[in-house]
Amino acid sequence: MSEYAIEHRSALGGKKPVISASVKVGVLPEGHVLHVLSASADVDLSGTIRASLGCDALAIRAVSPGQWFIVGNETLSVSALLDIVRKLKPHAEVVDQSHGRIRIAIAGPKATSVLAKGTGADLALSSFPVGHATATLIGHIGAHLTRISEDEFELMVLRGFAESLWDELIELSGEYR
Repeated sequence: MSEYAIEHRSALGGKKPVISASVKVGVLPEGHVLHVLSASADVDLSGTIRASLGCDALAIRAVSPGQWFIVGNETLSVSALLDIVRKLKPHAEVVDQSHGRIRIAIAGPKATSVLAKGTGADLALSSFPVGHATATLIGHIGAHLTRISEDEFELMVLRGFAESLWDELIELSGEYR
């Protein structure tokens, strides 16, 4: 055990939300991000994860075949994390990514237009419905994008890229502020 205490510092703690009638960009709580990995890429465990944990469908985000993120605004205690691992162990492995990933929200009638400037993903509601998630680039930054509602998205990014992604989103939303 180290004599030095670990001090948590928010990756985007000093960033104030950008709010206009057209677009809102804000930092989401650092809460929890759990990476769930199945032994088989051929099995969709999203329903099993929801049933085992009793969580909302939007808390489960597809990453790739056999992989999902479980996200939430609350920080998990060690016992809560171990309980999740125990419940999912017969089906998948769980890796806590809570300290390594940051979530940013973008919402409003122009949120899709802002994101379309930075990504090649087809964000039309018919192609990218509520609950859909994908890995994409926003500019040059790799991010995980989820549609939360018709005009609200969540972007998840590695902690080291959070400030760059924030700055990119502020730049992209400039004409709507």
